[in-house]
Amino acid sequence: MPPPSAAPTLEALAIKLAAEGPHKILPTPRLVQILHNGVYIVRTTGAAFVWEVPYYPQLYFPAAALKAEGLQVSAGDEIKSKHGKVIAHRLTLKVGDKSTDDCIRWVDDLSGLGKALAGLVKITFNAVDQWFEEATPIYIHPKDPFKRIDILQSTRPMKISIHGVTVAETSSSMHLYETGLPCRYYFPLTNVKAGVLVKSDLKTGCPYKGEAEYYSVDLGEGRVAKDVVWYYTRPTLECAKIEGLVCFYNEKVDIKLDGKKLEKPVSPFS
Repeated sequence: MPPPSAAPTLEALAIKLAAEGPHKILPTPRLVQILHNGVYIVRTTGAAFVWEVPYYPQLYFPAAALKAEGLQVSAGDEIKSKHGKVIAHRLTLKVGDKSTDDCIRWVDDLSGLGKALAGLVKITFNAVDQWFEEATPIYIHPKDPFKRIDILQSTRPMKISIHGVTVAETSSSMHLYETGLPCRYYFPLTNVKAGVLVKSDLKTGCPYKGEAEYYSVDLGEGRVAKDVVWYYTRPTLECAKIEGLVCFYNEKVDIKLDGKKLEKPVSPFS
């Protein structure tokens, strides 16, 4: 689940990064490939992880890597800093009858706090058909190389309640530890009180776990806790242990683990 924050426009992002620099940048030797309209428009081992925000990185790559038979690249508007200096150009990428202008190329002589971005290209992640690290597809956004996930089986008793109503109890759960986030507790659907779950239309994506689906919880007397339970029917291979299990939002419910009430965590999802 990505952090619930609106992305700035490409122009605003370019101006901000040129003035303040990225939160972090790290070259990667991984082969980065981009497929668009049947053509691999990028194939490079010279890419870099760029943290535009603290939560997760994007992949930037050298302008020279943007080449492929059938790809047409045209430069568009200049992007200028607040002081009127050209810092980047908008690019339009066209393959056959499909094109996108969600792309910027930083100038080669970029200076100041953003100088590490000089000569690099950013394409908005969902503006092209598919990204790959080596031959493995990437979904939602690139995975953070500093993040890991551990899933540990537990037999500690757990009780979950919402506004004083007990909605689930279990003595068998999977504890998912994801760097930078609260521990999440996954357990069988059969350990949820019968009749309280209401299927939701909400779906979210996570590059580490896959696509999540949701339930709301009917507390009776017209009270509904909306979208507080999620589950994965087709998780990624590394998270196969949570397939079909349900997880309650720690930030929005009360959890007792081993008889001790846990504090509601503060996270980007609070």
